[in-house]
Amino acid sequence: MAKRDYYDILGVSKTASEQEIKAAYRKLALKYHPDRNPGDKQAEDKFKEAAQAYEVLSDTQKRNQYDQYGEAGPQMGGFGQDVNMEDIFEQFGDIFGGIFGQRTSRRSKRQGPEPRRGHDITKEVTITLKEAYTGTKKEISYNHFFSCETCKGSGAQAGTKPQQCATCHGTGQVQYQQGFFAYSQTCSTCNGEGFVIPSPCPTCKGRSRVQNYDKFTINIPAGISEGLELRVPGKGDAGVYGGPAGDLLVRVIIAEDKRFKRIEDDLVSTVMLTYPQLVFGSQVEIESIDGTKETIKVPKGCPVGERIIIKNKGFVDLRTKKHGNLVIITQCHIPKSLSNAAQETLTKYSEQIGTNTNGDEGFIRSFFKKFLG
Repeated sequence: MAKRDYYDILGVSKTASEQEIKAAYRKLALKYHPDRNPGDKQAEDKFKEAAQAYEVLSDTQKRNQYDQYGEAGPQMGGFGQDVNMEDIFEQFGDIFGGIFGQRTSRRSKRQGPEPRRGHDITKEVTITLKEAYTGTKKEISYNHFFSCETCKGSGAQAGTKPQQCATCHGTGQVQYQQGFFAYSQTCSTCNGEGFVIPSPCPTCKGRSRVQNYDKFTINIPAGISEGLELRVPGKGDAGVYGGPAGDLLVRVIIAEDKRFKRIEDDLVSTVMLTYPQLVFGSQVEIESIDGTKETIKVPKGCPVGERIIIKNKGFVDLRTKKHGNLVIITQCHIPKSLSNAAQETLTKYSEQIGTNTNGDEGFIRSFFKKFLG
């Protein structure tokens, strides 16, 4: 193979960064990879050439030696004139990102099944706004995998055990060679697992776990927010072949309330007052979301939309344990019908205040129009 400048091979400048060198090599490696160019000797040479250049320029010490002394500088500890393709795949498998399957990395040989963690399970639970305010308990019902009690999660009958697959020798892959072109396929004997179970457990059929119905009661803390997930460790699917169980994730959905709503940690509601209560002021007893009674003071001349705040009667923050406020917004009750006496009184009041209201004439006119028609 004719020697060329390593920077020229990768198509980068001598001041190229590590990321630029890696990106350039990846581009060439994918272009000239043997699996994309079966039987092409020229592509194979370019692939080896790019690998040799990258092996030096990706190593800071070797790159410095190369810049100072040329090709003789680095002590080429892996690639020389006779480059082994499997060494390239072994050393730079991460560059290819698994695009060419098992070719880019060597699999360890398995003597038996490897324990694997079970999957997490996500369930939803709907609660009321009151339950979110006070906290509650909810029962979760679901199906999930349990470790097989018959074989204790081994997948094999008592007195037997899994064995390494004799076809792939535990790798899960079978290698084929046609001249230079090599490829691999998933072992059909063990389905890529690398092991077989000659005498499967009759209960789980060798799968090491079974699916059953389960119920679990979860504590939902006061102050929980919409969409928050509560994690219950170990209540997901059982692990495979003795691996740890997954977790149960409970996503909380909060139903809308007709009287109250939550804004951050504040509990917000409205109170309907009569016009005299707004004008003269009053004290009004209200019922909070948890059934407790609260007395609010309505100031004289209170406008519609006034926010009356009762401190620390809102939702508790789960992290800080501080409480938001109970916020009561005033509204005015407009009766649909009036007695003759009430209508006469309002008519006199309307005549007394007249129509000159310093810019509020439109409001006063529309207000009394609702009463008097």
